[in-house]
Amino acid sequence: MVIRKIAAVYFSAAGGTKEVTERIAAKLAEQYAAETGGTGNENAGRDAKDAGKTDAPEVRTVDFTLPCARTENFVFDRETLVVFGTPTYAGRVPNKVLPMIRELFIGNGAQTVAVVTFGNRNFDSSLTELTQELSGLGFVPVAGAAVACRHVFSKKIAPGRPDAEDLAKVDRFVEQVKTKLDDASVTGMDTAEIASIAGREEVGPYYTPLGRDGLPAKFLKAKVQTNLIKCDDCGICARVCPLGSIDVMETSRVPGICIKCHACVVNCPQDAKYFGDPAFLSHVAYLEEHCQRRAESEFFL
Repeated sequence: MVIRKIAAVYFSAAGGTKEVTERIAAKLAEQYAAETGGTGNENAGRDAKDAGKTDAPEVRTVDFTLPCARTENFVFDRETLVVFGTPTYAGRVPNKVLPMIRELFIGNGAQTVAVVTFGNRNFDSSLTELTQELSGLGFVPVAGAAVACRHVFSKKIAPGRPDAEDLAKVDRFVEQVKTKLDDASVTGMDTAEIASIAGREEVGPYYTPLGRDGLPAKFLKAKVQTNLIKCDDCGICARVCPLGSIDVMETSRVPGICIKCHACVVNCPQDAKYFGDPAFLSHVAYLEEHCQRRAESEFFL
C-alpha cells in the first residue's frame, strides 16, 4: 500500500501528547523521505512503487483539543498513515474525549499508529481502548505506543519526561513501524493481518484515585481556582480550555465541566490558576509519594 500522506492527530491539553504524536509523525515522514526507492534489480521502479517507496509524504496536523477545531469531520483514506494520540486519564482515554473521537473521525481503512501518554503511574487500558475505538471507526491499527510524560498534576512526578531515553525509544519504534509497513506492502499482506497489537486485552475499569490515607479520593466536581491578586484577566485560560468551561468575560468563573487537564494552569503566564480542593490535593500527595519510580514507555507492533 502506498503511503502518500501522514497525519498527526491528537488531543493534548497540556502539550505532552502533542510533542510525542508530532515527533512520531515527523520521524515517519523522515523515514519515507530517506528512501532511495531502488531495489537493485531491473524492476526497481515498479517494486519501489508497490512497496510504497515514493517521495516524502505530505504531513498534516489535526489538533482537536479546542472546541473551535471540532466543527467538522475529518475523513482519511488508505493512502494516509495516521498517528493518533490521546492522554491517559484514570487509566483510560479521557471520557470527555471519547465522544469527540467517535463523532469527528472516519478512518476509511487508513493505517494507524495508536499513541497514548501517561503521567508515570500506568497507562492501564488507555492504549487498548484507543485501539479498539479507532478500529471501530474504520482505522487499521498497525502499532501502538504508550509514552511516559511528566504528570500534569505535579512537577515532582516524572519531571523532564519524555526524556532523551524515551525519545530514543520512540525513534527506534518509528523505524520498526516503517519496516513493518514496508514488509506488509512488499508481500502483499492484507492490512487486517498486521493489525494485531500485543496487549490488546479487554478494557478495564477506570483507576480509582487514592488520597494520602490510601482511601478513594473523590474530587470529580473539583474545579480550577484563580489567585485574584496574580490574575490580570488576560483571558488565556479561557482560550485554552478544551471544554470551553471558563468564562471569557470573568475568568475566575468556571461554569462548565472541569476535567482537571491543567491546560489553564500550564498556560497561565501569571501562575494564577491552581487547584485547592482538599481531596484533589490529597490525591496529588499520594501520587508524589507512590509514583516516583521510573515508569517505562512501552511499544507494541
